[in-house]
Amino acid sequence: MARLHLTVLCAAVLLALAAPSLAGDPDMLQDVCVADMASPVKLNGFPCKANITADDFFFAGLKKAGNTNNAAGSMVTAANVMSFPGVNTLGVSMARIDYAPGGQNPPHTHPRATEIIFVTEGTLEVGFITTANKLFTKTINVGEVFVFPRGLVHFQQNRGYGPASVIAAFNSQLQGTQAIATTLFAAAPPVPTDVLAKAFRIDNGQVDAIKAKFK
Repeated sequence: MARLHLTVLCAAVLLALAAPSLAGDPDMLQDVCVADMASPVKLNGFPCKANITADDFFFAGLKKAGNTNNAAGSMVTAANVMSFPGVNTLGVSMARIDYAPGGQNPPHTHPRATEIIFVTEGTLEVGFITTANKLFTKTINVGEVFVFPRGLVHFQQNRGYGPASVIAAFNSQLQGTQAIATTLFAAAPPVPTDVLAKAFRIDNGQVDAIKAKFK
């Protein structure tokens, strides 16, 4: 019986120690810690700025639609710690995503955050793919919400006849974004062509042609 109690206690301790690692960001240790982007100190996150004002906790960048005149037909305007230092250590950030007709936010992942979106304009087809390669997809409209689990590949595609937009929220001050196609075909230094050819079951010439589109 004593051994059973010890085993249960050890399991409880291990779970308690693991719990913080499951959160989007570590817990903050003080009321505020506005990021000092000019500091030479390098650490996991950003050091705190000494003198702060209300403006450090304000961001007006989501008011205007982003320029969607690009290959993807979309634009992400981020309100994370890189542009909004007041969210440093708070474990939250936001973004506005605008889509031209037919535009998409290409398949990508956020390694440090779950994402939830709220549709403010238009109609979107959205979806994510699990590690078992199962696709969950839905068409969503103004006023509706969809969530993408942390780390899973996901996308949004404008299926309407006009522009579309969403507001996205993340449980991290800096969610990180890896666009799948860009990561593979525009890495620097480049991923070897034969590696991609074998992975995608195409020839080297086709890989080089795709890489050229991402230069």
